[in-house]
Amino acid sequence: MTAWRRHLSTLALLSATILAVFWRDAADMVGIWWHSSTFTHCLLMVPMIGWLVSQRVALLRSLTPAFWWPALVWMAGGGLVWLVGEAAGVGLFRQLGVVLMLQGAVGAALGEKLVRGLLFPLGYALLLVPFGEELVPLLQTFTAHISVVLLHLSGIAAEMQGVFITTDAGFFEVAEECSGVNFLIAMLAYSVFAAHLCFRSWTRRIVFVVAALATTILANALRAYGTMVAAEIWGIEAAGGIDHIFYGWIFFGLVILLVMLVALRWFDRPANDVAVDVGGLGGSLRFTGTARGVVPAALAMPLLFAGWGLLIGGRSAALPDSVTVAAPAGWSDVRVTGTAWVPRFDGADQRLQRQFADGKGQIVTVAIGGYERQAEGREVVAFGQGAIDHDSKWAWSAALPAVEGAKTERLLHPGPVLRDAATWYVVGGEVTGNPRRAKLAGLQARLFGGDPRALTLIVSSEERHGGRRAIEDFVSASGGVNAMADLALKTR
Repeated sequence: MTAWRRHLSTLALLSATILAVFWRDAADMVGIWWHSSTFTHCLLMVPMIGWLVSQRVALLRSLTPAFWWPALVWMAGGGLVWLVGEAAGVGLFRQLGVVLMLQGAVGAALGEKLVRGLLFPLGYALLLVPFGEELVPLLQTFTAHISVVLLHLSGIAAEMQGVFITTDAGFFEVAEECSGVNFLIAMLAYSVFAAHLCFRSWTRRIVFVVAALATTILANALRAYGTMVAAEIWGIEAAGGIDHIFYGWIFFGLVILLVMLVALRWFDRPANDVAVDVGGLGGSLRFTGTARGVVPAALAMPLLFAGWGLLIGGRSAALPDSVTVAAPAGWSDVRVTGTAWVPRFDGADQRLQRQFADGKGQIVTVAIGGYERQAEGREVVAFGQGAIDHDSKWAWSAALPAVEGAKTERLLHPGPVLRDAATWYVVGGEVTGNPRRAKLAGLQARLFGGDPRALTLIVSSEERHGGRRAIEDFVSASGGVNAMADLALKTR
């Protein structure tokens, strides 16, 4: 038992060091679990992982712990993932990196055989990392399409505009909360856990998880359809109240029950089956080291990457005294009244918003947010940033064909008022409409010494003032988006 105490003490030391160095990211992750309904299930996953480990404790006591050199590569990989997240301003990668480093610490302190015995709990811990919200627009659109098809099959007249549906009973939005992403992510965590406990066959495990997720998506679309049918029968206010209670407290449980009842006949793992086959963990220890060799290197790993992150995080470059946009030939400055639209550029060092009109009655609004450097809370690509301020009444409605490579989308304001918006990002001297490319360009600039400045450039127009066509005409008259970016940064 003395050896076990020594190795468990080492594991506690390594884990405490990682959590102390990266406390901000660990706290952010726990904060998301606590405050976001999409990830509240993670609070239950922590004791579930503890239970999975407790199942294995008695079986693993017969094994000999060891200090394991290859786990340092595991920790370094986690550190590199964290560094990428730090450089690109992606919280998901930073939090994933912290979890990977903690997993690597288990390997460094306990050794290969213990890692193999704890493989499922360690792997399951990856689902503690908050991810999946990028699926919201896709799920919103899918839910809206299925709901409209079902309404038509039921003989109910319905029209769809992006994620907004109009019936005789009223005007419905398949909002982010109605996309079912929280249901889907919770079902992923539950189905993986259940598949491990109920099946031995990997084929059956995979089929079970895929079927559970597919059932969840279809059930959510059916729920949205049912809400609109209820509105036709009892009125929109009553339907909204029924939906909240039904979906929040009963619906998820019913879908889980349905999935388990259907899968019950294919369960092939006995209830009294051992958690892990210790007999398969025999053989000699490999790639082991001494505490004096492995532990200092493992302790240095988080400090190394945290220091690297500090070095790359402070670089900035001055923007022009004022970012500029010019009226191209055939266009002139105007002031337009109507439904206010203001994009969101949190932490921007400079902001600009101007309106232009041409002789055909087309009107566009050009908005620019400029950053001397990107960091947490001041990024061109982040949730809630850009064309849609989630604190306003504007909401995402649909994706549109790209305008000169831009991220082009339709927004909707109660009324309804439709507005098209094309968004470009200027990062590291590159102009792109792809958020992932913008993140990658920012990462390259920060890691390898490129231009740290960044811009978000948005050209938008209400549908009644030309919409997407007006955006195309304005950008073309300006000489293209690259010329607009060059003028804003005064690089020419």
